Order: sequence, then C-alpha cells, then structure tokens
Amino acid sequence: MKKAAVADIISIDQKLKASRGAKIALTRQRKLQAVQQVLQCAQCAFKCEKCGAQIQSHEDTPADRDRKHSVPYRFCESCSGEYIEYIEKLTGRDDPENYWHNEAWMKTWQTWIGYQNAIDRYLQSKEFRKLLHELKS
Repeated sequence: MKKAAVADIISIDQKLKASRGAKIALTRQRKLQAVQQVLQCAQCAFKCEKCGAQIQSHEDTPADRDRKHSVPYRFCESCSGEYIEYIEKLTGRDDPENYWHNEAWMKTWQTWIGYQNAIDRYLQSKEFRKLLHELKS
C-alpha cells in the first residue's frame, strides 16, 4: 500500500479557513438579498403599491388633486379611487350604491394598510439600519 505524502494531505487550518470564508460569503449574500427584496418589493416608483400595475409616474393626476383626501401611497388611478372610497366609508360618507364595499372589502384595506405600516416599521428598525450600514462598508 502506498503512503500518502504530507503535501497530499489537506491542512485542517486551510479547510477551516475555506469553510469560514464560504460561510461569510453566504451570509453577505443573504444580507444583500434581504435588502434587495425589501427595496424592490416595497419601494418601486413605477408600480402601484397595491395591485402592482405599471404606472407612468408618481405625480398626482388632475382628478387626484381635486379630491378631498390626499393619498399617501403610489397607486394607479383605480386603486387611488378605491383608497379614497375606503377613507370616505371610514368617515361615514360612503356611497350606498357601492354595495360591494362590505366588511370583507373594508378588512382587505385595513389589512393592506397594516402590512404597509409593518414594512415601514421594519425599514426604520435599528436592525435593518444596521444591516444597511454593514453592507455600505
């Protein structure tokens, strides 16, 4: 039987360093993906925040400027109108002809707005800011 030469034996130190390097690279990749996912999904200026439809710009349309309520989200025209109808229903000024604006419809909007607030809180969290700082350096 042939004996293995010392040069043929992989150093344990080299193997540990390679393993740590791979782990560090994987961790950095996961951090980048976490930031990319949040920013791409939540902050795109060219899509409606609710339905995802492509929008031309985030400027108000003349119809939006004439409305009583400001819209704090980037919506397409349809979602903007629905949001304003939701706000009007909350304040008791809803149109009774919109019979489909039932409790389930209201819950959908409440849940969506809650989700947006959760994303905003996450983006402002000290941990997410720390992650951004780490990736910058």
